Amino acid sequence: MNKVTFFPGLQDPIHDAQRTFRGLLDAHARPGTPYQISAEMSVPLGLTPVCGAACLTLLDLDVVIWLQPSFNAQVRDWLLFHSGCRFTEYPEEANFALIQDLAVLSELSIFNWGTAEKPEASTTLLVQVESFEMGQPVMLTGPGILDQCAIAPKLPRHFWDFWMQNHRAYPQGVDVFLFTENAVMGLPRTAKPEVYYGS
Repeated sequence: MNKVTFFPGLQDPIHDAQRTFRGLLDAHARPGTPYQISAEMSVPLGLTPVCGAACLTLLDLDVVIWLQPSFNAQVRDWLLFHSGCRFTEYPEEANFALIQDLAVLSELSIFNWGTAEKPEASTTLLVQVESFEMGQPVMLTGPGILDQCAIAPKLPRHFWDFWMQNHRAYPQGVDVFLFTENAVMGLPRTAKPEVYYGS
């Protein structure tokens, strides 16, 4: 049965998708640097506008996505209607994973890390966060970063434990995009974290 959604997609599909894709490329190329993305659209409850714009830019008929079960059904229907993407219940099968609450997702190694022959086959995580500030202070180094980059997105502590393992697995490992309401920050697997837990 065809699903009907009352939430329109991108108002200017070509130009909004181009701007969004450029923002995602820039965020991936310069880890830890937030990039503003503006796309006029209405999104279902639980999905931020910039994350919704990224989904409609990245997802298509050939893409398999794992959707965190905490999302309401409208989000799934909206993604299916506008992108035609396929869904999976198995994280290791997903090209992309859409996550709204990392705190309840305690095991991040469940996603596809790619193989030595095909590291690009790994899952890309699209993670919504409350803010790029007021979280655990982390210093990033690696390609695309001049010297070092200080960040503090609001992420659970176990994320950085996972990220250190993820970085050490290079060239395998997952890539991550963090989304607030109107901006994106890239965390490619090449970004090495130094976490300051304090006393």
